[in-house]
Amino acid sequence: MSDATSQGRTTPADALASALCAYCRTQRPPADSTRVTDIERIFGGASRETWRFTLVETRTGVEQRHPLILRRDPGASLIETERRIEVAAYRAFADSEVPVPRIWWLEEDSAVLGRPFFIMEAITGCEAAGPALMQTPYAQHHERIAAQKWHLLGRIATADPARVGDACESVAADRCWRRELDHWSECLNSEAVEPQPIAQAAIRWLRANPPPPAQRISIVHGDYRTGNFLVSPQGEIRAVLDWEMMHLGDPLEDLAWGLNRVWAFQNDERVGGLVSRQRAIEHWSLSSGLSVDPAALSWWELFSSVKGQAIWQGAAHAFESGANRDLMLAFAASIMINAQDRVMLDQMGHMR
Repeated sequence: MSDATSQGRTTPADALASALCAYCRTQRPPADSTRVTDIERIFGGASRETWRFTLVETRTGVEQRHPLILRRDPGASLIETERRIEVAAYRAFADSEVPVPRIWWLEEDSAVLGRPFFIMEAITGCEAAGPALMQTPYAQHHERIAAQKWHLLGRIATADPARVGDACESVAADRCWRRELDHWSECLNSEAVEPQPIAQAAIRWLRANPPPPAQRISIVHGDYRTGNFLVSPQGEIRAVLDWEMMHLGDPLEDLAWGLNRVWAFQNDERVGGLVSRQRAIEHWSLSSGLSVDPAALSWWELFSSVKGQAIWQGAAHAFESGANRDLMLAFAASIMINAQDRVMLDQMGHMR
């Protein structure tokens, strides 16, 4: 029991635990007792409010403990996403080669917890944060982690798009680039808190030099990078997370996003802080069976910087407007906006 509770005050976490407990009782077989314990906010998510908790059930004297994750819609976020898409992704890849947490429930009635949410199993004993993965014991396994990371992305690229049903809109192979560029350009234009001359120059170049049609229409994770998968201390990727931007499109989009140098962490040439760019591409190509046209990949890499800048500007806008006072938004904006501009300038310097 927290100090606040013992003194007769209810904290937001206490109130959330109570509401969660009541909800879980309605979803589970009857138990002699049901409790929600160890509730804790996980900070760092860009699109949803995330909490870990333990559902404790007792039946005929036997206690069962279920570590779970709550993902609840925020008041405002870096990106606007549809929770049904994220849940569809987890369900699509359940029991597949691509490891994902198992979904327990999707609840869209805001009356239950104040906002729609979903609950999934917690994968315990692992690390996701990029800076932590650069340290012991994970650092000694970087080659192994990288091989798995890019292999799994290759398997996502070859998965049948029908897996996600009607959760994602279809798109023609020669329209992938335009749809994504239109979307993120609009996000940047509507939410930028200051002029964006570098990103606007990049957008003009991208429109004037479209990439070739996609080799195939694939499931695109949308945010596949170091930081969005869980790794065991032995260097095993136990789960791919954060599918909220999943859509159908060109698989090179995912590859390029993961190669973006803002995810370097080590401040060197290792993409995602793990291995060389060439090694990452080799892993992905071998797994996906797809070729990598250098010019097409360069287009998508520059696009990834436009997309990134739209997200960081969205973070700044949400915080400055007061729509979301989560310090994570301000931190992401302050750290990433300049870094993304520098990457974009370097990318355009290599364009022909």
